[in-house]
Amino acid sequence: MRFPLSLPGADALIVGFDRALRTLAGVATSSRPVPGADLPHPELDDAARRHAAGLMRVNHAGEVCAQALYAAQALVARDPDVKARFASAAREEEDHLAWTQSRVAELGDRTSLLNPIWYAGSFAIGVAAGIAGDRVNLGFVVETERQVEEHLTGHMDALPPADAKSRAIVERMRDDEARHGDMAQAAGATELPRPIRDAMRVAASVMKSVAYRI
Repeated sequence: MRFPLSLPGADALIVGFDRALRTLAGVATSSRPVPGADLPHPELDDAARRHAAGLMRVNHAGEVCAQALYAAQALVARDPDVKARFASAAREEEDHLAWTQSRVAELGDRTSLLNPIWYAGSFAIGVAAGIAGDRVNLGFVVETERQVEEHLTGHMDALPPADAKSRAIVERMRDDEARHGDMAQAAGATELPRPIRDAMRVAASVMKSVAYRI
């Protein structure tokens, strides 16, 4: 069944605005325990601590992007079932947002100063994907989560070996991202053209490089 594109209602706009404010204000809350919360704090030298904080700052910036993408895609999705799937995934992604934020703070560092830019850009991309239709919308989720899963696997190798707390968070995030991608695939996602997938990789690479430092 094809669903016509319709303008979002006032309630949806208010919910979206509230999500943006909470994301950028750093007041995300987790509905699940923080992975690795019961592990002892690792003894890291200053260089290892800064490196771990930089990696977790990148992961937090990625979750800021995820909040924006899911909010935008849910806002313009046509099928009510697809909207519900996006809303459910966004709630789990908010857990990731809270976990990474708390870990960056534990490492004595801050989140990215460019989070408003990451959010605005990702929201615009999410709207564009949604307008293209629900199958493309879902395909964008599949490709995004595939790339995020690869990225998190890389961070498992890049984190300081002693930092089991960060590693536990990243591992749980990776499992969730894989499940979100599978959800979108099962819901009828279409594969994105190669140039779009490549452009997504380039954009993500730029974000990761900048967010690691700023």
